[in-house]
Amino acid sequence: MYTTQSKNGKNLIMKSILYAVFFSSIIVLMPACKKDSGTDKAHLSVRMTDAPASYNAVNVDIVGVEVTGNGGKAVMLNVNPGIYNLLNYSNGFDTLIASGDLEAGTVSQIRLILGTNNTVVINNVIYPVSTPSASQSGLKLQIHKTFEAGVSYGILLDFDANKSIVTTGNGVYQLKPVIRTIDAAITGSIKGNITPVGTIAVVTATSETETYTSVTNAAGNFLIAGLPAGIYAVTITPKLPMLPVTLTAKIVVVGASTNIGLIVM
Repeated sequence: MYTTQSKNGKNLIMKSILYAVFFSSIIVLMPACKKDSGTDKAHLSVRMTDAPASYNAVNVDIVGVEVTGNGGKAVMLNVNPGIYNLLNYSNGFDTLIASGDLEAGTVSQIRLILGTNNTVVINNVIYPVSTPSASQSGLKLQIHKTFEAGVSYGILLDFDANKSIVTTGNGVYQLKPVIRTIDAAITGSIKGNITPVGTIAVVTATSETETYTSVTNAAGNFLIAGLPAGIYAVTITPKLPMLPVTLTAKIVVVGASTNIGLIVM
């Protein structure tokens, strides 16, 4: 009798161990399946920066960011909606405005959707800024980039505030956004500063084929981002009676910022 009970007890213990191992395997495998389920998509972050401008503020109302991918399929990213003062994001500063997961493949464009609360501040006076009817459905920016599954990508929208605000006279302003898309992974930048402090100047970086423009801020600093690798001539043009200064043979490499130092005007 004792032998039978002992065998039964051992059998029960073995069954309990087997059940425990079986259910533990399920608990371990379930999170692993969830982890692998997202690897067929790419992750995209969209950030925004700006070149300095000769205004007190340029406020842009961002309400949506949409990406068009394979077969013309549109995907609305998770946006951080709000009114952004572009001048807070110049000279190397930027901000995240949207992110999300996309099907792997080629992305053709980004559509930036703006609201109606856009303003410009000039001499501390706030002026409403209207958006032309052609832009009210969203600003379409062509990118044509192939995204791979399981990889995170970043696109930087370089918003040129100086060129984007257009006056129609009598204190009426329109927002006609001039935006350049930058892939930080394949570009570099040029930065520096000028003296005397308070001097506002236009800064251009010119290669054999392209010219890129920025403006110094109130502290005299400037940064021109999104430059393909190459050799550039940099020209700083202040207001008269100061004369322009040109620096040649400035080398830009991918993923780095070339500091050309202090320029005395």
